[in-house]
Amino acid sequence: MHRLPKHSEAAPPHRGKPSAVTILMSITNFLDKKTRVQTRYPLTEPILTPGGKQVHWTCPFCQTTQLTSTENSYNTIGRLSVGVTKRGILGIHYSAIRCLNGNCKELTLTVAVGNYGVTDAGRPTLKNVYNEWKLYPSSNAKPQPDYIPAAIVSDYREASLIVDLSPKASATLARRCLQGIIRDFCGIQKDKLHDAIQQLKKDVEEGTANRSIDPATLNAIDAVRKVGNIGAHMEKDINLIVDVEPSEAMLLLNLIESLFEEWYVARHNRDQRLQEVVKMAEGKETQRRPKAPADATGADT
Repeated sequence: MHRLPKHSEAAPPHRGKPSAVTILMSITNFLDKKTRVQTRYPLTEPILTPGGKQVHWTCPFCQTTQLTSTENSYNTIGRLSVGVTKRGILGIHYSAIRCLNGNCKELTLTVAVGNYGVTDAGRPTLKNVYNEWKLYPSSNAKPQPDYIPAAIVSDYREASLIVDLSPKASATLARRCLQGIIRDFCGIQKDKLHDAIQQLKKDVEEGTANRSIDPATLNAIDAVRKVGNIGAHMEKDINLIVDVEPSEAMLLLNLIESLFEEWYVARHNRDQRLQEVVKMAEGKETQRRPKAPADATGADT
């Protein structure tokens, strides 16, 4: 009989989401010892998904796309020795990957649970994945530059963290993040997001808005507001339930990331290029200035 590990036997819980690490340690201890020894193997090719497909891997910390190898990745699929559940025989897949970027070298940990099986080649596989946990990092939030306001980036990270757990709440945070972007980047101080978007549309039509803001982006921004309203406000008919799917909440976050890139990063890069031009011109101007004549009494002796 397998024994659940005591808290002291498990790894220290991850602050903020202790259940994720506890799940990994508990399930791993449930694995049949013989099965774990037989099915634990390092990767010799690009990392495999639980379904066995080869994919390129992108580091969530530095966004570097790379191929994993036995030197920086470890992949395990094992059977859960708990008998036949209502979903059949279950297995666990977890992986650990170290980024190959010399300036990053961060560790990524993930775990998934699904139906356990064996391929014709005798290799374990996991099908019909029922759930997947991102242990470290805990979300897919991309790193953002420090010249984007910290409050906006904080909302974006929190929305990314709960996109699977609570898509409605994630959409609401994306809406809040968007309102902060319009206030900061566009300089529109309106209490209601709807009024801010209408003012921004007017500025675009009159040609007074930033040139990076176009009608297509405005339509997408208004869509974020509407979806975010689902999580922020109860429907008039309380029996009417309008859900937001994780994939839909992720689309909103993708838009936020696009605004970071097309508005903040593009503006910063443009300012940097202009400053370089001004600095270069100042240097040339200095070179053109006539040098002061040498002191006639300062001849060599």
